Amino acid sequence: MKSKDNYLDYVFRRNPELRWDAKEDDEVVLHIRHKGFTHFIAEKLFDRPPVTHVHLEPIGCFIWQQIDGKRTVYEIGLLLREAFGDEAEPLYERLAVYMKQLEGNGLVSRLNK
Repeated sequence: MKSKDNYLDYVFRRNPELRWDAKEDDEVVLHIRHKGFTHFIAEKLFDRPPVTHVHLEPIGCFIWQQIDGKRTVYEIGLLLREAFGDEAEPLYERLAVYMKQLEGNGLVSRLNK
C-alpha cells in the first residue's frame, strides 16, 4: 500500500547558491543569476541583464524568511496566520501553491521527500 504524504509536513530549505537581501523594512530581494547557453545569447544579442532582481511582496517576504530547513509548511502557516491574520486566508492553499512555485523555480528544495 502506498503511503500518502502530507504536504504540510514537508520541510524546505533555500537554495544555497541563491543570493538574496532583506532590507530594513523586511523587504526581500532575490538576485537570480541566469545560467546556460540561451541566457548567454540573450545577454549578448539582446542586452539582457545577467541577474534578475525579484522583489517579493509582503507575505512572500515573510514566508521566505521563515524557510530555514527546520520549520514545516504547517509551522510556517501558523506563523503566517499570526502575522497576517485574515489577509493570509485561504492560508494553507495559498501557502502550498507559493511553496510549489518556489520549488518549481529552483529557489527552495524539500529536505524530506
